[in-house]
Amino acid sequence: MTSPRPFTILTVCTGNICRSPLAEQLLTARLADSVTPFVVMSAGTMAQSGQAMDATAAEMSRAYGGTPADHEATYLTEMLVESADLVLTAGRDHRAAAVRLSPRASRRTFTLTQFAHLVEGADPGELAAAEDPTQIVRLIASLRGMVAPFEHADDEDVVDPYRRGQAVHERAAADIDRAVTTIVSALRAGESSRADA
Repeated sequence: MTSPRPFTILTVCTGNICRSPLAEQLLTARLADSVTPFVVMSAGTMAQSGQAMDATAAEMSRAYGGTPADHEATYLTEMLVESADLVLTAGRDHRAAAVRLSPRASRRTFTLTQFAHLVEGADPGELAAAEDPTQIVRLIASLRGMVAPFEHADDEDVVDPYRRGQAVHERAAADIDRAVTTIVSALRAGESSRADA
């Protein structure tokens, strides 16, 4: 029996030193024992390649179960967007940047909070019946325009905590943790049936 192809997730922010590595690390930790193999990467629209993670963001990552020590910033490229099965961005501007690089990735590119919001509007039975994470992403994409939007457009964005103090870092980390928890539950929704297959 052949192993399933890894499902690749790309998280994106601006500098790739705060929000996107935090999301990457929490996703990696929480998908580690999944039936489906996941590969999670991150990048930034203005990243300085090789830069270490922001110290406070790294502290937030550890607090939520991530492993930040080996992070090095990566600049967002068309190839990275193209290679991802799911692109999750910190904000609407990053989503737009990813889609500009690869217009055909628009169906699988969301902000973190947007994807989580759509998951909350999905039918749990349909999520559980999905054969793999690719089907789940298609299902969630089909809900765009069907699920009521956020009351405020800014709610689609995770606040940028860079150089803005502990409280803002804590708010951003809590928002990322909340979205990641919902997203992981969706990506793993049909695991028991896939494991039995």
